[in-house]
Amino acid sequence: DSTSVEYGDKEEMIDIKNLKIGVPKEYFVEGIDPETERIVKEAITRYEKLGAKITEVSLPHTQYAVPCYYIIVPAEASANLARYDGIRYGLSEQSKDLLSGYLKTRQRGFGDEVRRRIMVGTYVLSAGYYDAYYLKAQKVRTLIKRDFDSAFEKNDVLMTPVSPTPAFKIGEKTDNPLAMYLADIYTVSLNLAGVPGLSLPCGKTASEGLPVGLQIIGRHFDEEKIFQVAEIYRQSKNN
Repeated sequence: DSTSVEYGDKEEMIDIKNLKIGVPKEYFVEGIDPETERIVKEAITRYEKLGAKITEVSLPHTQYAVPCYYIIVPAEASANLARYDGIRYGLSEQSKDLLSGYLKTRQRGFGDEVRRRIMVGTYVLSAGYYDAYYLKAQKVRTLIKRDFDSAFEKNDVLMTPVSPTPAFKIGEKTDNPLAMYLADIYTVSLNLAGVPGLSLPCGKTASEGLPVGLQIIGRHFDEEKIFQVAEIYRQSKNN
């Protein structure tokens, strides 16, 4: 299977005393919820007490991750979903003419957020804007990937919060797409760099009892290691 990686026998459990953990300083800046920061840092400190070596690292292009992601992903979505026109593929709505048929089919087949992304993606791929937006975003994506490659030269995994704030109520920010997008600020870099990440529950806020997640990030195709690192935390909490 060309889309999968072959693994041999299961690797032995890693030795926590040989584990090197990088903590990106750009993920603990102004704007992060104080309780979220405290809980995540306490989780990282637990690894340190168990014997892991903690080092501060820098991912300087993290600040560009959200705008970069929301140019590239809508562009890809727009191209991939273009086939759902009701004629060649997908849902089809009956209509008197071709244009109204297209409109009805795509309005009924896609929700508001999907339509929003299709529109943005079509715009950034259009003549006159491809170089200004899409091509530039791809260059930034390369810089973000290089940041991760550099951080992994001396570290086995990286640890960050999953989100800058605790969970908000379902539907609370539906009318504010920008606020929804900014909630992804700590996770979209992984998608751009193509590295695996795991969200590990590490505590709850004292004020509302909302869950906070620790994000464990590994090298390309190193999922087994991040699962093992998460298991070390789980076992330490149970003992």
